[in-house]
Amino acid sequence: MQYMPLLMSTSTSILLFFLLFLFIGVFAFIIFKYGWLYIKAVTSDAHVSILQMISMTLRNIDVRSIVEYRIMAKKAGMDIAVTSLEAHSLAGGNVNHVVRALIAARKVNIGLDFDHACAIDLAGRDVFDAVKTCINPKVIDCPDPAKGYASLDAITKDGIQLKVKARVTIRTDIERLVGGATEETVIARVGEGIITTIGTFETYRKALESPDLISKLVMERKFDGDTAFQILSINIVNINVGDNIGAKLQADQSETDKRTAQADAEKRLGMAVAREQEMKVLTEENTAKILAAEAEVSKAIAQAFREGNLGIMDYYHMKNIQADTEMRVSSVSKHGIPPPIKQ
Repeated sequence: MQYMPLLMSTSTSILLFFLLFLFIGVFAFIIFKYGWLYIKAVTSDAHVSILQMISMTLRNIDVRSIVEYRIMAKKAGMDIAVTSLEAHSLAGGNVNHVVRALIAARKVNIGLDFDHACAIDLAGRDVFDAVKTCINPKVIDCPDPAKGYASLDAITKDGIQLKVKARVTIRTDIERLVGGATEETVIARVGEGIITTIGTFETYRKALESPDLISKLVMERKFDGDTAFQILSINIVNINVGDNIGAKLQADQSETDKRTAQADAEKRLGMAVAREQEMKVLTEENTAKILAAEAEVSKAIAQAFREGNLGIMDYYHMKNIQADTEMRVSSVSKHGIPPPIKQ
């Protein structure tokens, strides 16, 4: 029993030694992992506590990036809370683009706050590129060659096709960036405006003589409404004369009319041939009827001779009348003048 206090004292000493060793190990690990970042933040006047770093690690956030972005913002004169940077990172945003965009906007006095920048970034827009475009206007081609279109095809009132290429200078409108239409909408609207404007020209020569008139008329229509950009200028860089669409359409119409007339003529010809065949059949039928009737006449004459109702003189007189009739018909057919009637 006398050894029990000594044994308990030894166990307690070992436990305390183990806890002290564990504490020293954890402290050394924290100092090794976060010490340099903590010193860097403190010396940059962008204080981030050790506990905040540990909590960010537990939430699977890149601690080093958050600390560096906070230092970057602090050096640029902006005090962005660590919790705000954490929240945007957890929401899936690009903290790097947001901080760089805020710094760039501050340098050129563009009104852009942290919440607005985060909203733009979470909306899927590159907020840093938007600020750069706001500072340095961007030039886009109309139509976009990447879409497979080499030029805009417009037609004047005289039927001449013009192939047009334009370049549009745009600047980002930060206030309308969230919810505003994209570059594709701007290109589509400007292309529509150019085609419509050229379509109002009486002749293609007017477009060739005054391409700046096209730009002026299109600019007056304010195609940048409800978009995320402001159109600064529209420049016509190339106009080529294409085909005579009016003449082609007329030629195609004439060819169509010709084919329609030919079809009608062939239809009428077919109907005439069919009618001719019908008349031949009808003529043959009538000829057969006549021959049958003539046969009946011969029978009637023979019957009249047998019964004594027709004499030989009457028969010869009838034959003379038939011969005279045939001669008159033949004369009319050949000369158009019938011979005098024999008395």
